Amino acid sequence: MGTHATHIALGMGADVWVIDRNIDVLRSNWRQFGRTLNTVFSTRDAIERHVRSADLVIGGVLIPGASAPKLVSAELISQMRPGSVVVDVAIDQGGCFETSHATTHDDPVYTVDGVIHYCVANMPGGVPRTSAQALNNATLPYILELADKGWKNALSENPHLLAGLNVCHGKVTHAAVAKSLGADFVEAQTALAA
Repeated sequence: MGTHATHIALGMGADVWVIDRNIDVLRSNWRQFGRTLNTVFSTRDAIERHVRSADLVIGGVLIPGASAPKLVSAELISQMRPGSVVVDVAIDQGGCFETSHATTHDDPVYTVDGVIHYCVANMPGGVPRTSAQALNNATLPYILELADKGWKNALSENPHLLAGLNVCHGKVTHAAVAKSLGADFVEAQTALAA
């Protein structure tokens, strides 16, 4: 999501800043987009400095299985210029802006302190055919692997499938999911062996 947003914004001639905690992601983005892209390591100070001066902030935080952290406070939103826009792509995980609440495609925006918020849950639902095709293309290899090998063998042999396992034999096998539900966590390999 972030790379695509960067590509579109740079194509429109925007001054784009990518803020991330993963230095490899920052390097990859800089290699892909070159000198027209600005990258900065994510710190509280960097977020505050760049959000205050931004015309558009796209929040795309994802912590698999867990709620998104609130990276932008209501106080910081109030310090943005009137007419600025925030897009909370993390809204399906609770949102990364303190002022975010889920909206719909029928009523997509609201304003807080003069800042326009776009927080549509299930954003890909706005283009259902295209998003369904993209999801099918991404998941079909895994579905075929599960069908060909059986679920236990496929998960045992493919670390990507295993990483996607959340519950097995009634045990929560994803640490972030277990924490968010207040449930006991069991290693996936242990649950598979049962």
